[in-house]
Amino acid sequence: MCGIAGLFTRDPQAQIDASVLTRMRDAMVHRGPDGAGLWADSGVGLSHRRLSIIDVEGSPQPMHSADGRAVIVFNGEIYNYRALREELGELGHRFRTQGDTEVILAAWREWGVQCLHRLDGMFAFAIYDRQTRQLFLARDRFGVKPLFTVVLPDGTFAFASELKGLLAHPQVGRRIDPLAIEDFFAWGYVPDHRSMIAGVEKLPAGHYRLIEHGKAPSAPVEWYDISFADRHTLGEHDEGDAIRGRLRDAVSSRMVSDVPIGAFLSGGVDSSTVVALMAGLASQPVTTCSIGFDVAELDETAHARLIARQFSTDHHERIVDPAMFDRIDRLARIFDEPFADASALPTVEVCALARQHVTVALSGDGADEAFAGYRRHVFHAAEERARGALPAGLRRAAFGPLAALYPKADWAPRPLRAKSTLRALALSGDEAYARALCVMAPDARSAIFSKAMTRELGGYRAEQPLIDLMRNAPARNGLDRAQYADLKFWLPGDILTKVDRTSMAVSLEAREPLLDHRLVEFAAGLPHNRRVSGMEGKFAMKRAMEGTLPGEILYRAKQGFVLPIAQWFRGELKDAARAAARSETLLDTGWFDADALSRMAEDHISGRRDRARELWQLLMLDRSMSLLGNTA
Repeated sequence: MCGIAGLFTRDPQAQIDASVLTRMRDAMVHRGPDGAGLWADSGVGLSHRRLSIIDVEGSPQPMHSADGRAVIVFNGEIYNYRALREELGELGHRFRTQGDTEVILAAWREWGVQCLHRLDGMFAFAIYDRQTRQLFLARDRFGVKPLFTVVLPDGTFAFASELKGLLAHPQVGRRIDPLAIEDFFAWGYVPDHRSMIAGVEKLPAGHYRLIEHGKAPSAPVEWYDISFADRHTLGEHDEGDAIRGRLRDAVSSRMVSDVPIGAFLSGGVDSSTVVALMAGLASQPVTTCSIGFDVAELDETAHARLIARQFSTDHHERIVDPAMFDRIDRLARIFDEPFADASALPTVEVCALARQHVTVALSGDGADEAFAGYRRHVFHAAEERARGALPAGLRRAAFGPLAALYPKADWAPRPLRAKSTLRALALSGDEAYARALCVMAPDARSAIFSKAMTRELGGYRAEQPLIDLMRNAPARNGLDRAQYADLKFWLPGDILTKVDRTSMAVSLEAREPLLDHRLVEFAAGLPHNRRVSGMEGKFAMKRAMEGTLPGEILYRAKQGFVLPIAQWFRGELKDAARAAARSETLLDTGWFDADALSRMAEDHISGRRDRARELWQLLMLDRSMSLLGNTA
């Protein structure tokens, strides 16, 4: 795992300032503490920070192809590089190293852009072709590895693995995009179609770009998409065999490493599945790491210990409590952009714990999106059945007024929150799912924004890109469209961003076997009732793991990896909640209604309403803005 950065000038004869490129590279030293490299020629410069995982002593970057035509910088891992190396060797390619970087170069020389379809892995890379003088950038199928880009005022195209790498360049501005603020308060993160800094872009997952001297940078080209349009017709026994086989292959391929490897273990279905399969493949006990909480109803360490005992792992634990709140500034620095998924704090703690014992850790991320494992999938599937039974006009006329009249009940379990259900049924499935994903609904966001901010947004609503994505999805029904949106929008913007930044912050490589594209593609073809059966999500995967995992792990209520921030903001951290709502940094932007922010804090502290997630958003935005500096 590594960090990459580069510069590509509009003028092919322009000289690259190596000192600037070095600053960009070394702003990401945490991504690669084991080595650094830089190569520059007229019009182009590439740089690299290395975390050594495969071919530890070899494979320095930037790396040149055997014929000298191409130069690459690469962040990630190619899991099938040995098979590709053998195939390419039979086609006449010769290799000087034992790593996967050189295999990418050879694959590109052999197949051009189509090499992307041959690569099984997580990656973001840039290849410079010295003959055509083109720069080729690509990102993996689901966006496990990040890539930020910007066109500088002088026309230079710059890229880096993290925003902080771009911000190390003196020509990159600090002007905040107001649409990113709307997006952030809707989702709790800045999604991949937006950046906090105006002018900065993120190469979308499953896309590539070709950049040429003297021309405006071309738009990203999609090379991979997931489809829910087809269905399998397997019986339950064959289906279980197919799932188990793909799970085993995915885990096995991601256990290839020249350094110590372990796993995150929460005690949920997904991480327990990964650990169970690792234990069956490993010749020695698997190293597992878990995080617990000081609030009993959110703590899963007992379930993690159950799995650790069953599979005889070398198990390690750490407890997160309010005292760790003093690390919030470091958390903001890790993400650059504001990131308000509160599970980021325990995630960085479990990464730090894992790094004390291993260099690579396997996670359980991706299965909920692929197999419909979130509770929102179960509710959405039920709501879609109701929508199918009633005309849209009738639903709007009947359920809209009822939702307006029904009292709000944040304290109640989700099935008893009739206001949310009635409101959802009055909307289309796409609109309702977008609302279900939101941290703050449109009316709640409007209530905290100033009139000036509302004018600046010009009618933009953060939900619309997700709604459009669902409406155009290659899908058969509402559940398909919801999962498609999760894989294309939520997963890269929230889950994978969280894991990449927190793991890289401690120089740990995290791998996601449950995002193996063959496994995800198989899951996308499962019949609706094999993903959600009644009120049980992730049904086919759970059935496939029966006999391997105990029932109390497979069929217990899903428990998210979340901080007990609601309790903390009414207790030890209530002063921090008030401070966030009164932040001069935020109020000086002119984006917010000061009275509305104060009411939000007091409503939560008094117990009148649960506003913990919104307060966490304010807090993370405040800290991120302080780091970014200019808010104009």
